[in-house]
Amino acid sequence: MSEPIGGREPYDLVITGGRVVNAAGSRSGTVLVRDGRITEILDPGAPVPPHQRAIDASDQLVIPGGVDPHCHVGQVLGEFSMLDNHAEASIAALWGGTTTIIDFAIPEPGQSPLQAVHEKRKSAQDTRTDLALHGGVVAWDGTTHDQLLALADLGVLTVKMFTTYRDGVMAGFDTIEKVMRVMADVGGVAIIHAEENHLVEQAQSREAASGRGDSRHHGLTRPESAEAAAVSRTLELAAKTGSAVYFVHQTTPEVVDLVRAANAKGVRAFSETCPHYITLNESVYESATPELFVCCPPLRSKVAMTGLRDRALQGHIHTLGSDHCCYSREQKAKYRQDVRSMPNGLPGVEHRLSVSFDTLVVRGGMSLENFVAMFSTNPAILNGLRTKGWLGAGADADIVVLDPKKRLTVNAGNHHMKTDYSPYEGIEFTGAATTVISGGRVVIDERGFHDPGPVGRHLFAKAQLDGVPLLAAPHVGGTQTVLNAIDRLEQMA
Repeated sequence: MSEPIGGREPYDLVITGGRVVNAAGSRSGTVLVRDGRITEILDPGAPVPPHQRAIDASDQLVIPGGVDPHCHVGQVLGEFSMLDNHAEASIAALWGGTTTIIDFAIPEPGQSPLQAVHEKRKSAQDTRTDLALHGGVVAWDGTTHDQLLALADLGVLTVKMFTTYRDGVMAGFDTIEKVMRVMADVGGVAIIHAEENHLVEQAQSREAASGRGDSRHHGLTRPESAEAAAVSRTLELAAKTGSAVYFVHQTTPEVVDLVRAANAKGVRAFSETCPHYITLNESVYESATPELFVCCPPLRSKVAMTGLRDRALQGHIHTLGSDHCCYSREQKAKYRQDVRSMPNGLPGVEHRLSVSFDTLVVRGGMSLENFVAMFSTNPAILNGLRTKGWLGAGADADIVVLDPKKRLTVNAGNHHMKTDYSPYEGIEFTGAATTVISGGRVVIDERGFHDPGPVGRHLFAKAQLDGVPLLAAPHVGGTQTVLNAIDRLEQMA
């Protein structure tokens, strides 16, 4: 420990020697941390003040802790329960450089949106990362309007709705329009899983009748046209209501282009994709275990995958979400012959950083700043999390030291998710976290994981900061973050 000088208390932590990367730019500097916050970033060569611990980040990148905008933890869907709780999912997230998770509170039958949020928060008391929630609406009734206002008062300003899964969580477009009107009033965002249900059901019935309703033919049962139709219809509602809309897990360049065209007309619409959609393609359904890759929407053709990745590299996709769903091989195999009954989704909260960094930065040439925007900053801004996603005085000390040359080979034997497989099994990626700091605590370093205990905080969205919109703020140049909002945060800190 460095000794205090002149009676000053030493800093808890200093990070020296690294390249500090924000969405707005990068520079060399020394990051100072005290009481869970960043207090200052010193210029190179400035004297390093007294400190309790120093981390040498020479030849490495220092980036904001990841904000995963799309993570399902412990969710029950039909007969299948996801295998992880919030302690387990958050530990896996930390190993992968994600320090904030945004989970979903989707109402179960007989449960109101407000009750769903309260129950989800109760179940997440053991989280190691900070946690925010998306609300959810399945059906509109006489209480829904007031429920949404109550959620907004609680700091839940994003509401998820599905345009598919008729017998489960599907919301009709009339319900989506009503929710959007409330979101426009409170400054919130409608979060949409976009697949036109009648097109999905037609395809599923047609393929099942032809003997192609199994996991090997999953892509045929949920066609690209269904996603495009739902995105188009939802964008019309967003234009009509004035609501911001955020599309989760977009899978084709066509739907990203639809969002971009709506942006040009003044619609506040945003695109998320997931690492698996820019890395894997439908060829995996020809493997011996196609069921392990069943997710909704499906993995697309190599042409679509390449086009989607190109849209990310061009700055047309705003965020990277894992869409983490923790199922086992056994669960995925039970109905492998009938995708209509299968549990959909892939485990991925731990590998969002390495997979996307390798794909976009190492192989694709994306700038570090744009990568940080997609991985951390834009998810924070679009969810109203004012102290997340950036490095500067006043920001939470959620920090990742990233070695851009470190190689990571994924397999179920070395990951920390509570499942016995990974969709990236055996694939080597370049770029991995070497040190992870969450709330000012070093939780991952060269010695391994240091469990901080259930210290994760429950986060609440802010729609405005002194007149500057944070939630669903107009974007600048695709993945470039809202620089005036970040500037204001730094000034206000």
